[in-house]
Amino acid sequence: MAAQEDNIFKNVISHAKEYGFIFPSSEIYDGLSAVYDYGQNGAELKNNIKEYWWKFMTLLHENIVGIDAAIFMHPTTWKASGHVDAFSDPMLDNKDSKKRYRADVLIEDAIAKMEEKIEKEVEKAAKRFGESFDKEKFVTTNPRTLEYQKKIDDTNARLKTATSNADMAAMKQIIIDLDIADPVSGTKNWTDVRQFNLMFSTEMGSVADDANKIYLRPETAQGIFVNFLNVQKTGRMKIPFGIAQIGKAFRNEIVARQFIFRMREFEQMEMQFFVKPGEEMQWYEYWKEKRMRWHQTLGLGAENYRFHDHLNLAHYANAACDIQFNFPIGFKELEGIHSRTDFDLKNHEKYSGKKLQYFDSEENQSYIPYVVETSVGLDRMFLSILSKSYTEEKLEDGSDRVVLRIPAPLAPHKVAVLPLMKKDGLPEKAMEIMNELKFDLNCFYEEKDAIGRRYRRQDAIGTPYCVTVDHQTLEDNTVTIRDRDTMKQERVKISDVKAQLIDACSINNLLRKI
Repeated sequence: MAAQEDNIFKNVISHAKEYGFIFPSSEIYDGLSAVYDYGQNGAELKNNIKEYWWKFMTLLHENIVGIDAAIFMHPTTWKASGHVDAFSDPMLDNKDSKKRYRADVLIEDAIAKMEEKIEKEVEKAAKRFGESFDKEKFVTTNPRTLEYQKKIDDTNARLKTATSNADMAAMKQIIIDLDIADPVSGTKNWTDVRQFNLMFSTEMGSVADDANKIYLRPETAQGIFVNFLNVQKTGRMKIPFGIAQIGKAFRNEIVARQFIFRMREFEQMEMQFFVKPGEEMQWYEYWKEKRMRWHQTLGLGAENYRFHDHLNLAHYANAACDIQFNFPIGFKELEGIHSRTDFDLKNHEKYSGKKLQYFDSEENQSYIPYVVETSVGLDRMFLSILSKSYTEEKLEDGSDRVVLRIPAPLAPHKVAVLPLMKKDGLPEKAMEIMNELKFDLNCFYEEKDAIGRRYRRQDAIGTPYCVTVDHQTLEDNTVTIRDRDTMKQERVKISDVKAQLIDACSINNLLRKI
């Protein structure tokens, strides 16, 4: 991570706490590792992101419905899903720093460094050759870039084989061959690679024994699969159709860091789309395109998103990719799109002894549907918006300001109503306007401090508009609306304020652009 990006990330984390977005959990007891609480502004932003996703799925698609399944599930659920036997990460420790790392992540980071070296070679050559530079020809003929690419391809192939065979010794050998050092101690004094299961377990009932052992769900998808027939029959759903859900999931991440990017308690927004076998790849491509458009409509910059195909497919998938986002820590997974085949429903049918098939009346046959999944991490979505919205600016008058350019429909507060002074009937008039707006818009009222300071505070929490009530308001029933991003102000009739702000801050208008 570049030093500048590292500083931005630290500033975002600090800003998030100072302005009521995210607090370390149980902070008065020195916190709990990789667990965070959402503050008053964070909770509002989070709820708005949920609404944007939920409405996109359930309002814009008449064949998608939503459910809310329980966190606790029968323990056999996780046997059927493969989580009891296969939900683990390959870990190793550095004997000097005592730090623990995911072996596959260390290898992927080393591959990313090699890719950066290729980009640097390309940049140097582009400067040298100018307009006549042919990037594709250079990459495929330059001995140094070819050498890097061969090493990348070889490493990816070895990692795929080691992952598929759960060969921990082979994974450690890759780390040795790549000469990977611990980023903390700088040494290569590694332990062997071991598998760690990531599920949290607990006991249900009064007796603590294996018979009562249950798990906190590590994903929300299984709650959808076990309810597949309930939803299909009660909703009279015809394939293709989807089931959406937003909910908490829990993973005992051994290496959990990078703020809210990787946590032990997190929230997912998932949709499982049930399709006819053989049609899954066309729906896989359909949802890739749809989900990318959903993200890019927020206006955080199309260049900050990219697709990344999985080299190592999960045991249930026949195709998988990530939508990656350019976080301050680099391009990382934001959303996963997976073709899960019929693995889940077939296994639940096998373990439960209950038939989980769809009767296709047009073809007069029953079959187990295939599934295309879209799964976005709500906390990562929150971090993507917060980090790209955070802006440090130097203004024309030489002063500085920090502004969160959160898309207006997602902003915690849509408008701040500010009387210019705390006298002359201005607060009363401001409250009158506030009471009219608050049924349609999340409003913030403040009358303390100079108006400039209040503007800066609203900039810092991302409020897109400020309505200022001054002495002219009492004369002609107009107010000033200040735009957060441009800082321009316009005079508007009080009677026009509500309609103008609702239009500018509407999630539905955002959805219409997709």
